[in-house]
Amino acid sequence: MSGIVIKSAKEIAGIRKAGRILAQTLKRAAQEVAPRRTTKQIDEVIEDFIRSAGAEPTFKGYRGFPASSCISINEEVIHGIPGDRVLKPGDLVKIDVGVTKDGFIADSAVSIPVGEVTQDVMRLMETTHNALSSAIKEAKTGNRIGDISNTIFEVAQNEGFEVVRDYFGHGTGLSLHEEPNIPNFGPAGVGPLLEQGMTIAIEPMLNLGTGKVKLLDDHWTVVTADAKLSAHFEHTVAVTKNGPEILTLDV
Repeated sequence: MSGIVIKSAKEIAGIRKAGRILAQTLKRAAQEVAPRRTTKQIDEVIEDFIRSAGAEPTFKGYRGFPASSCISINEEVIHGIPGDRVLKPGDLVKIDVGVTKDGFIADSAVSIPVGEVTQDVMRLMETTHNALSSAIKEAKTGNRIGDISNTIFEVAQNEGFEVVRDYFGHGTGLSLHEEPNIPNFGPAGVGPLLEQGMTIAIEPMLNLGTGKVKLLDDHWTVVTADAKLSAHFEHTVAVTKNGPEILTLDV
């Protein structure tokens, strides 16, 4: 358990408050996902919404990142920098946002289609979301990180998709990235033990083709090695005595 931060009930309440703002932010951002919108325009809406709620965009300035959200399109897996790229029908847009409220941090991501997409892309999205939902159920005391990782991998494999192996989920809450790492692959029953008070960001990244990725020259944007599409969903989850609690919900 070295390095893993166990949160108090008060701290989890703070993360939950940040998570509620984040859930509302992603709902607002989804309204902006439409043809002819630029990713920079969407990012501006996101930043304005977060600040109007009395919170801060966690990503802005993090290790020099220039925007309030990561917006990744199609073959871009994660960490896309918002800019002048214009959305078009058939695109698959991934929006990843962090919110800091009173020093507490929540992290969440969604994949959103621009209009109609192919059946394969819909199945990729649905499977990635199902992988997240199934993995969250494993975030309970007595289980291990490997139980989460293996569940994501099995859901992906059963539908013929590959998981990204170079980037992981992670602990979060008091810092954006905390221990432990949460891979999207690996055997069940291994890794750190899940204990009450842990808060973790579970984030399956599934690809239509190869699971291999590469980093672009901007040193942020991660793309699939074969230029096929990728989907990404993420929630911040607390391990409680009553089972997993999703902290990034608008409730």
